Parts: sequence; structure tokens; C-alpha cells
Amino acid sequence: MENSFEREGTTLMIKTGGRIDGVNARDFENDLRNNIEDTDKAVVVDLEGLSYISSAGLRAILLIAKTLSQRGAKFALCSLSEPIREVFEISGFDKIVAIHNTQREALASVT
Repeated sequence: MENSFEREGTTLMIKTGGRIDGVNARDFENDLRNNIEDTDKAVVVDLEGLSYISSAGLRAILLIAKTLSQRGAKFALCSLSEPIREVFEISGFDKIVAIHNTQREALASVT
């Protein structure tokens, strides 16, 4: 799992690649938490490079989304491959977390 972070104003863009599973889901969550600042009004996670996500990874995303929601910040995911999108749809997470086809659409939805 690899994360890269880019901030534009009060929006944090995170690009995640590799795998998020039971072994590294907690590291993924902690990495995001450590890079999300209190002043961030929106967070977009680009999953284009993600090849696999387990239920532990879904839980980490849900916890981040819940934390951001509680403080009034917006959260969105984008650029999911078809297999990753299917995981989100089957689990019902596509009803909980905003998912967009492109980074541009996700950024437009949160700004």
C-alpha cells in the first residue's frame, strides 16, 4: 500500500495504490489520520492504483469518512477500478460514501 498526499487550499487529495488488507488496513487508516489536518474542509481519495481492498480496508475508509462527517468536512472517493467498485457496491459502501468516476468530478463535488 502506498499513499501520496497533495493539498490545495483546504482540500486534501490522497492517492492510494497497492493493496489494503487485514495486514495493513490500520497503517492505512493511521497514515490518513496523520495527514488530514483540522483545517481540511474536504478529502478526496483517488483509488485508481488500488488493486485489492478487504473488509478491513473498507472499515478504515468508513472510520475516516465518519470522523470527517462529524466535523463537517466532505469526503469522496474516485477512480475506482471495476473490481474495486464491485466490492464497494456489493458491500453497500457506495450508498454510504460518495464515489465518483474521475478526480475532477470528486473535487467538484467537495468544493
